[in-house]
Amino acid sequence: MSSLFLDDDFLLGGKTARVLYHDWAAGVPIFDYHTHLNAQEIAEDRQFENIGQAWLAHDHYKWRAMRLNGVDESFCTGAAPAKEKFKQWAATLPMACGNPLHVWAHLELKRYFGIKDILNSDTADKIFEKASALLQTREFSARNLLKRMNVKAVCTTDDPADDLRFHKMIKDSGFEVTVLPTFRPDRARIITDPVTYNAYLERLGAVSGVEIKSFSLLIEALEKRHRYFAKQGCRSSDHSLQPPRFEQAGAAEIDAIFAKIRGGRELDSAEAARLETAILLELGRMDAAAGWVMQLHIGASRNLSSRVFRSFGPDAGCDAIGDYQVGEPLRRFLDALDVKDSLPKVIAYNLNPRDTEMILSILGSFARGPVPGKMQYGPAWWFMDQRDGMERHLEALSALGLIGRFVGMTTDSRSLLSYPRHEYFRRILCDFIGQGVERGEWPYDEKALGQLVQNICYKNAETLFKQEK
Repeated sequence: MSSLFLDDDFLLGGKTARVLYHDWAAGVPIFDYHTHLNAQEIAEDRQFENIGQAWLAHDHYKWRAMRLNGVDESFCTGAAPAKEKFKQWAATLPMACGNPLHVWAHLELKRYFGIKDILNSDTADKIFEKASALLQTREFSARNLLKRMNVKAVCTTDDPADDLRFHKMIKDSGFEVTVLPTFRPDRARIITDPVTYNAYLERLGAVSGVEIKSFSLLIEALEKRHRYFAKQGCRSSDHSLQPPRFEQAGAAEIDAIFAKIRGGRELDSAEAARLETAILLELGRMDAAAGWVMQLHIGASRNLSSRVFRSFGPDAGCDAIGDYQVGEPLRRFLDALDVKDSLPKVIAYNLNPRDTEMILSILGSFARGPVPGKMQYGPAWWFMDQRDGMERHLEALSALGLIGRFVGMTTDSRSLLSYPRHEYFRRILCDFIGQGVERGEWPYDEKALGQLVQNICYKNAETLFKQEK
């Protein structure tokens, strides 16, 4: 390995950055408040058979890169053997220099398995065998992978109709890492077609004990599940705003729209927007009453390839940055809750860098005490979670908000091997602050800056996600 590639000081361009990272950031625990990890794998302490299975089974980031390299779909979402998929990924990785996947992959090999070799076609067999052999030992079980990376808390992503039995198993087992559910009611809110929507409402009604015949009964069912999630430790909800829409209507019109879809008839775009708005406002009210954090994911355009969607479904790596008008619907949504004193703590994630300053300025307009950092501009997300995206995110946040209240990074991942992404972020954060110091724009007080770094990396998230009203 090169003496510079992923050395102890990579991404740390100066003395201040190195001190902040090594002395203050590196040892801080991880509070991963938004993930797509599988609670069953943690509950059952899954033992992976090999690194291909652990690394590639659900990683649409890698699938996307492999397709760009001309790899056949059978090695991405298809049925090819795990080792053959891994070898195709190994052949792709040298083409990905400059992409965060290249750094993440080598960080993961180094931090979990102590493997310092560069992954490519020549080293693929050797690395596959070594990592796979380790994964088959108890020290590399699902739970121990989390403990190895100093993870203290994980929030998964869960449908309101889920029974959360695996979360209960984890809690009852006394596992040291806190694993909490997150309430993700998109299927109850986003109207696609009558058949899909009504089938979901039947499932939601069965688990909640509510026969959902009207809009008010839908809200009753969601409130019952909201309370159930709260009893299981849930501290946040999560919503995909794709695209953001805000169209209010009176109660009678909402009742009529709901009756129409429940009767199996298609809604037009305006009707769907009004019903979705009414549901989202009710969900915001619930979150505020429970003291939860409401996470809003803005700007994704999903499932662009209908061919892949038909064969595999969503989350296959065929998504993009959306070109939406987001400011007005976001402003009106936050204001409608704020005016009724029902605005919860909010984290708004933005995928289109065009909208960064606009969204930051909107969020700042709704900040209020006594909760510090109540209105959060979420971390650089998805297509933005590379060095340039993170640096631009930190620059905008520090210029228009309060960087000292930022809740830091999430993995947003389905892989238990993704935690070195936090190291990647922490190094970029420390370098960003260090550059400010060395330009004379930030005062140098090691203790104050070190505490700020630790707050961003862990403590701010821990504080924000406490279940307080």
